[in-house]
Amino acid sequence: MKALPLPHAGGIVVFRALQLGDMLCAVPALRALRAAAPHAHITLVGLPWAAQFAQRFAAYLDDFLPFPGHPALPEQPVRHADMPAFHTALARRRPALAIQMHGDGTRTNAIVAGFGSAACAGFYPEGATAPPGWAGIPWPAAGTEPERLLRLTDSLGAPRRGDQLEFPLTAGDTAELRSSGLAEGLVPGAYFCIHPGARSRDKCWSVERFAEVADHVAQAWALTPVFTGAANEADLANAVARRMAVPARIAAGPISIGAMAALMAGARLLVCNDTGVSHIAAGLRLPSVVVFSKADIRRWAPADAALHRCLWDPEGARAADVIAHADALLAGAPPAGQRS
Repeated sequence: MKALPLPHAGGIVVFRALQLGDMLCAVPALRALRAAAPHAHITLVGLPWAAQFAQRFAAYLDDFLPFPGHPALPEQPVRHADMPAFHTALARRRPALAIQMHGDGTRTNAIVAGFGSAACAGFYPEGATAPPGWAGIPWPAAGTEPERLLRLTDSLGAPRRGDQLEFPLTAGDTAELRSSGLAEGLVPGAYFCIHPGARSRDKCWSVERFAEVADHVAQAWALTPVFTGAANEADLANAVARRMAVPARIAAGPISIGAMAALMAGARLLVCNDTGVSHIAAGLRLPSVVVFSKADIRRWAPADAALHRCLWDPEGARAADVIAHADALLAGAPPAGQRS
């Protein structure tokens, strides 16, 4: 493998065109990269929504370019009309290094090689040889997603600055939540959150099981159940609430990810599917129980298994186990506002 020192000045482009949870898993690697190259201008190339991610993590990222898509990648339709402006913007930045952090490189290394950087680095498929002049490592066969990405930055000479996730909240998040009215009357530490949705509905635990768990937690711990989600998940939140014996607050609505995180920050517990919100909880150090049914639990489970209890339950048969983990977490969890 070719050794490639990180440029301490000039431009670094990081390619990771994925959704919220995937992006939050990259924060430890971005933190290491920034610490190792504090004077480099680091640009994230990602899906258009990730402009807000780059703003939230401005401590690690200086710049953002929306990726117009590629026929080999399923995350978004290709916006052919945006291609010239995208490549012109890349050329103006004259990056010294482009880093591929989007999977094993089977589909993405050719994309990153076309960015026009002086050097390229990143993952390449296990068992394959690195592209000519390419730095990096074979795609790891095991490990959590943050750990895999940290192995890449390790190989590039960026010492780790911890493996913890982050989700910094802003004054704007709190103001938006307040103006939405969705949290009106809620007392921090006196409620818990249930997030029954996911980007794909086939990843969702059953409404009956969510209702069973929510009723138990509300009654056993005298906590208000609060349902979170996007506006298009309000129907799912209401479907769970209708099956409950205890009244619930529906806070699924047209608010930003940041405002939803501000709501979660005051909760004692989160119960959710395997989706991006579980990584927000990890960033907030909010205790959580996460139900997996599709994704690789070894790769996508939060690393702190004591604080975030993950269960495999595609059949919806383990409500008692979810309840047991929720009880254990609530018995040992610090109050909201005292999490570090």
